[in-house]
Order: sequence, then C-alpha cells, then structure tokens
Amino acid sequence: MEKRELGKSELLTGPLVFGGNVFGWTVKGNDTAILLDAFLDAGFNTVDTADVYSRWVQGNKGGESETEIGKWLKQSGKRNDVIIATKVGSEMEPTKKGLRKDYIIKAAEDSLKRLQTDYIDLYQTHYDDPSTPVEETLLAYDQLVKDGKVRAIGTSNMSVERLHESLKVSVEKGIISYQTLQPEYNLFDREKYETTYEPFIKEKNIGVIPYFSLASGFLSGKYRSEADLQGSSRAGMVKKYLNERGFRILNALDEAAAQYNVSQSAIALAWLIARPGITAPIVSATSIKQLNELARAASLTLSNEIINALNAASAY
Repeated sequence: MEKRELGKSELLTGPLVFGGNVFGWTVKGNDTAILLDAFLDAGFNTVDTADVYSRWVQGNKGGESETEIGKWLKQSGKRNDVIIATKVGSEMEPTKKGLRKDYIIKAAEDSLKRLQTDYIDLYQTHYDDPSTPVEETLLAYDQLVKDGKVRAIGTSNMSVERLHESLKVSVEKGIISYQTLQPEYNLFDREKYETTYEPFIKEKNIGVIPYFSLASGFLSGKYRSEADLQGSSRAGMVKKYLNERGFRILNALDEAAAQYNVSQSAIALAWLIARPGITAPIVSATSIKQLNELARAASLTLSNEIINALNAASAY
C-alpha cells in the first residue's frame, strides 16, 4: 500500500487514519484490539486520538481512548508498526487545559502513561490558546522532541494566521515546527479549507489529515430526510446537510458507488485521498464490516470523469 509522508516529518502513513474518538465510548475492551488489528492487517498504520477523548460521555473524564489504545499496544506488541497521534489543549478539567509550556509537558507525560509507550509519534495542538504566545507552546514541543518523547508535531482547529505565525517563529528560533494540520474537510465542507488553508498548506508542504471526512456520516448516504435522523445521535450535526446541494452530492456519490460497486463512503473518501495536498483522511469504524467498507477507498482510483462529476455536484 502507498505510504505518504506527514509533512516533512519522515513519518510515513497509509492513506487512511483511524479516528480513535470511538475508543472508550462506542468501542471498548477486546473490540478495540479486534478493530486495530484489522486496520493494521489491511495495510494501514496510523491511529489518531486525543487526551480529551471521550470526556463527553457521561461518567467519563477524558483519557479513555488513550487508555484503550495503550492496552492494545502493550498486549499486541505492535508499537513499532503503528504511528500514534494524539493531542493536547482541550479542557480536561477547569485547571487542565491550554498550551502553556508547563501544562504541555505534564499533559504529554499523562498521555504517555495512558498509551503505555515511551514516545508519541505525532503530538498535536488540539485547539489554539490565544492567551499563550506561540513561542512558549513551540518551546514545550521542542523540549519534548529533544527528550525523545515526541517525534513530530501538528495542529488542528488553528487559524491560518496563527499557523503562519507559528511557522515563522519556528524558523526564527530554530525550533520544531508544525508538520501537519487537521482541518474539517469533506465533499460538502469544502469552501473554508480550499479558500483559506489550501494555498498556504501547499506552499509550506504541510501534511493534511482531514476530520469529519464523511460529514458526520451524511456522505454515507444513510441520511436522506429528517425522518432518517430520528433517534440518531448525529441528528444535530447532519440536519444542515439536508438541502439541495447536499442531495446533489448524494446523487453523484450514488452514481459513482454503483459504477465502482463500493459504498458511497468509499467514494467520498477516495475523492479526498485523490485531492492534491491531502495526506490521509481520518475515518472511524465500530465494526469490521464498516472498516472493510471504508478501507476499499484506499485501493480505488477514481476516473477524471467521476472526480469532475463530484467536484461539480459539490461546487460552492
């Protein structure tokens, strides 16, 4: 399987990244190992999580996803076969959040313990902290790299202005720089990324790992009316896609899926994988069947005709 470099980090990832937000939430215990083993067996190698996953679940306090992944890493002995990406900056507790240097150093230690590993391959800023100078944040990451606890750094949900400032400071101070960006990007949510980030990302050779790659499940074709949303935990997120443009995109996905004999999800992901500048979209699965469907995206080569049809249907 083709491997792609995450920015200029020398970390080589498969064309899909497993989104670990499901671990400790809708996937627990042995099911975590079953899914991650299958993901690696299919030729992929990168798992993305965050210290705060899955704090939103009643009774959870954050760290559950890293803990589940850590158990699998220890039991499987596959640490050297996988790229572990995690994040810092979200609120774990009222006093445990942000991007101050002392907090990042402590949070990294906590993540390492939960993950049961000596190093994090890709450590990412989850949310920007405007109250902390970018230099202080980058110096924290630089120390972690020098200490051998982090191999490369990335960012998510950061404005292009702050990303530009961060890269400038890295060069001026001769310290570690961001190699990846996690933006919201999919066939429906195109405009912000393509008009704001894409030109800058290409110029700086930043790796891009999009989240919400399937628009909260809308691009799977499962939700085509408000009736389909009844009882769904995703109703609030998907409702905004139920409009003329959304249905136009689904029709184009339906036609392509029929032509290639794969799911609409696989087509939507294959479109992302083929986009210039995109390194590897993040996908989540809670069953082997679901994982196998998504994995087919990596072996699809969409024709120019299909890509043009998808581009036209999703034009903003």
